[in-house]
Parts: sequence; structure tokens; C-alpha cells
Amino acid sequence: MCGIVGVTGRADACDVLVEGLRRLEYRGYDSAGVCVAGADGALAGERAAGKVSALAGKLAARGGLTGASGIAHTRWATHGAAEERNAHPHRAGQVSLVHNGIIENHAALKAELVRAGRTFQSDTDSEVVAHLFDQALDAHADPHDAWRSVVARLQGAFALAAVSESAPGLVFGARRAAPLLAALGQQTGYIASDAMALPEDARTLIYLEDGDTVVVSAGQADVRDAQGRPAQRKQAAGPGVFGRVDKGPFRHFMEKEIHEQPEVVGRTLAAYLNLAEGAVQLPSHVDFKAMNRLLIVGCGTAAYAGMVARYSFESLAGLPCEVDIASEFRYRDPAFAPGDAALFISQSGETADTLEALRLCQQAGLITIALTNTPHSTMAREADIVLPTLAGPEIGVASTKAFTCQLAALFALAIAAGAQRGRLDKAGVSAAIADLSAAPRLMGEALNLRQGVDALALDLARSDIVLFLGRNALFPLALEGALKLKEISYIHAEGYAAGELKHGPIALIEEGVAVIVLAPMDALFDKTRSSIEQVRARGARVIAVADEAAAAALDGQAALTLVTPPAGRLSAPIVMAVAVQLIAYLTAVHKGTDVDQPRNLAKSVTVE
Repeated sequence: MCGIVGVTGRADACDVLVEGLRRLEYRGYDSAGVCVAGADGALAGERAAGKVSALAGKLAARGGLTGASGIAHTRWATHGAAEERNAHPHRAGQVSLVHNGIIENHAALKAELVRAGRTFQSDTDSEVVAHLFDQALDAHADPHDAWRSVVARLQGAFALAAVSESAPGLVFGARRAAPLLAALGQQTGYIASDAMALPEDARTLIYLEDGDTVVVSAGQADVRDAQGRPAQRKQAAGPGVFGRVDKGPFRHFMEKEIHEQPEVVGRTLAAYLNLAEGAVQLPSHVDFKAMNRLLIVGCGTAAYAGMVARYSFESLAGLPCEVDIASEFRYRDPAFAPGDAALFISQSGETADTLEALRLCQQAGLITIALTNTPHSTMAREADIVLPTLAGPEIGVASTKAFTCQLAALFALAIAAGAQRGRLDKAGVSAAIADLSAAPRLMGEALNLRQGVDALALDLARSDIVLFLGRNALFPLALEGALKLKEISYIHAEGYAAGELKHGPIALIEEGVAVIVLAPMDALFDKTRSSIEQVRARGARVIAVADEAAAAALDGQAALTLVTPPAGRLSAPIVMAVAVQLIAYLTAVHKGTDVDQPRNLAKSVTVE
């Protein structure tokens, strides 16, 4: 969601900040701004509604901003409309401040400030904090004490960064239930909500913990815990070249990431499978034998990955499995039982609802497992067991390669669970591994569907509604296909279990409605074909995504068939994911939408 960058000790601070914002564009935002402290400490800033390019244009028109320290922000609107006056940084007296998250007690604090004669220029909760800091600097001789006194008064989930004219060369930060890190170079200092925003000279990352405040100066970071005590925090090497990403020969990051999937799924599987021995070798030990039930929790695409995997955990391992949406799980007062373990899925490792669900389970005494693409994230640091996906940076807001890497890791876990619980013998494990390890090759073949999908997408771009149908593990994939299409093309799309047609969804079918059916040649193929006939008889235009055997059996029952390579039970959902991703991507391209940064969406949802 919102992005924060702060820098000190760089003569080119403005350029560093704007470049950092560009690297955070993938997170989703609706306005951007920057503030720089000049050589005399005076603050100067610029803000713009819309893209970072609009901000860069305004900066260019005024000849840029000169200074060695400053802060910058991309905003995703929560309090106040997406207008320039609500964009960050917010100025109050000698202070400029940026904020991610929500200040829950902002109304009471604002009323107090208004009584003290303060006036406000925006509708945001963030401006309240800027005024509090400006006020505190007048009351405290030490700016560090002033900053900590302000943070102590705030309620909510937030990350903050600020600069002040009275404390030139310092960047102030605070973190509570929202991601923020500090970083150091030899004579530079940084604050960021995502390491992706940092330049190459940020050689040491410092991961702040909940309740921490930090004051960064050139080459130094003063970190304090919630009680104001000096704190040593986990450190890691800076981003270096991994922070630099580009589209290469592709038009969009999403297109690039779809095509990267054979490589990154193969890389993820290599971390979980020992092909030479025909065995699963998990990066961290998970005791499935001791489990009586596995709870899987995630949001959006991550939740759908969990839903797909549930079928394998139950069928291969006989392990009862429940999948919950994190935002519902954490508030429904879930009942736990002895032998429960909980698996949390998050690409960023910072998803607010998923993180709070993890903490809820920890408080209940459950073993917690984090499956994440970000090894130094909050979720990775707090979970009992961390399992990686090796998708690499995913810039497109709509997840593609992170999803298929999650499926690959989850299926490997299901095989391990089957072996540990005695449901899979050595031959069964070897067969399952052979099936799963074929996925990267088959995904490469599935990318050849592009030409056929492109013709379909041109037609779908004119549709008002598109339905997706699937059975068994492909039902959640139908949900994911519908989500992808609505996310980036803005077409109303819904996914349904094919067997549920007669229980309501069939009422949506009329002449010309596009229905995309995931129809592999499996044990339920005849039932899926029956569903095709039901919608076809009512005028639907059926598009089948089917392997060669199923395509031959359908024999003209679908208006169009996208033929995927033959795949096994575990590899089929991963392979068919490529087809539904291509459908969504090319439809959005033909509609002319902003594929990588669709409206109203954020890559990492770090607030409720």
C-alpha cells in the first residue's frame, strides 16, 4: 500500500527519494510527494495527485529540490479523498511528515490541537501527527525525546517518517504493526517501508520491531524500543542489485512475471524436493505426524492457494484441513483444539490481517508456520517455522508467480505430510514428486497458448460479465481466475464450483455470456462436461481450458478450447494457472487498463 522513503547524507537526496518512490509504485497508490531539507535546514516540498511521473514533472518544472536529507511518500487513500491536498508529506510549522496506516485516536488528538489554535489543511489523520511533533519540538530540548513523546500518544497501526528544520540531518521513524526498516551506508542513512526502495549504498538493513522508534543520521541509527530503551535489532545485507528490476523485453511487469514462472517454480521446488532420492527435503522441519488439524490462513490470492492445497493435504496425507480468509478468521473467535497447527500464506509477509491472525494463533499456543516470499518480513520473524517461496520480487499488483510458487511449496508440503503420516509409501512419494517436478516444463509449454488466448481476450474485453467454473482443486483456481480478470480488466467476473450451477449461478446465464470452464481429463470430467452442456443449452459461450484428452472428448461442445499440456493431479492446477493468467492479462491489455497498477488496489495490504 502506501510507501515511505527517507534519506540523509546524500547530496542528491531528492533524486534518491523519487527513484525510491518509483521502485515502490508496484505497491499501489494514488498520490505522491517529497520534502527535502536544504543546506540551511529549511524544508521544501512538492506533492502531486496521480503517478510519481506527475510529481517528477512538477519537480522538473521548478528545477528540483536541493538538499542532503528528506522524506518521500506514495499514498493509498484511507482518510480523505485522493487529492493533492491530502497527499504526503504533511507540513506543520517546522515539521514535514509521512505516514502509512491508520491513527485510531486522531479525532481526539485533532480536537485537542484545534483548541490549542492549530489549523489543518487536509482531511487526513496523518496531519495530526505532524502538528503533534511540531508542538513537541517546542516543548522538548532533545528532538529524540520529542519524537518518542509523540509516538507514545498514538493508537493504531502505523509507520511514520519525519524531518524537522530544528534537527537538520536527522530522519525520524516509528513502527507499530506496519512495516518499516532503517538502513545504513558508510556515510548515509535511510528509512523505508520496503527494502526495494533503497539504493545500492544501503549496505546494512535494520529490521525494526513493533513499538520501535528510530532516528537515522549519516551512517548511524539510534533504535529504541517501546519503553525508550536502546535496542539492537536484526540486521541483514542491503538490497544491492536485487532492488533493481525492469521489464526487460516485456510490455508490463505482469507479463514478465507470467513468463518467469517456469524458472521460479523450478527454483522453489528445488528447495523442497530431492529429485535424486525421490524425497521431500523441507527447508525447515514440520512435524505433520503430530498434527490433528491444519489451519491455513491468507488473503485474496494467497487464500486461494491454500484452498487449492487443502485437497492435497486431505487426499495425500489424511490431514484435516480448514482454510480461512484472514480478515474473517481473526475476528470470528475461532475454536482451537489439541493438535492444531496453523499455516499462514503471504507474499509480502506483512499482510496486516494475516499477521494478526498469526499472532492470535500464537497466543492460543498453536505452532505457527509462515509461507512467504520475503524472508526478512515481520511474519517470517515472528512465526515458529518459516518456509520460503523463491519467486523473487513481484512488481505487478496482481499476483502471478508468487501464487504458483505458493502452490508448488504447498504441494511439496502435502507430499511430506503424506509420507510422515504413513499415507504415502516410497513409491507413492516418488510418483507425487515426479508429477510435481514436471510443472516447470509444462508451464513453459502452456505459455505457448498466448496466440489463442489473444484472440479470445479481444472478445472478452467487450464482455460485461465472465464466469469461471471448476471442480475439486480447480474450483479455487476458478475463483483465482475470476479475481485476476476483475483485478486488472475491471470486468465483473465470478468463479463457482461447477456442481453449484443449479443452486443459483445458472440464473446468470443468458445468450452470449462467456463461461470459462477448467476441464482436465480427471475422475470428474464427465460431471464437468455435464455442466458445460447445462450452460451451453442456455446460450452461454463456453471456453474450455482442457488438456489434450479432455479437448478431444469435448468434441465441439465448447466454442473455443485452450489446450494445455497433459498434467498430473498436482501439476495441473499450476499449469492451468498460466492459462487463466494469460486470459486476464491479455483481456486487460485489449481494454487498455493499467495492468501493473490497477485502480484502487495495493500490492501489500498493511492496514485493515
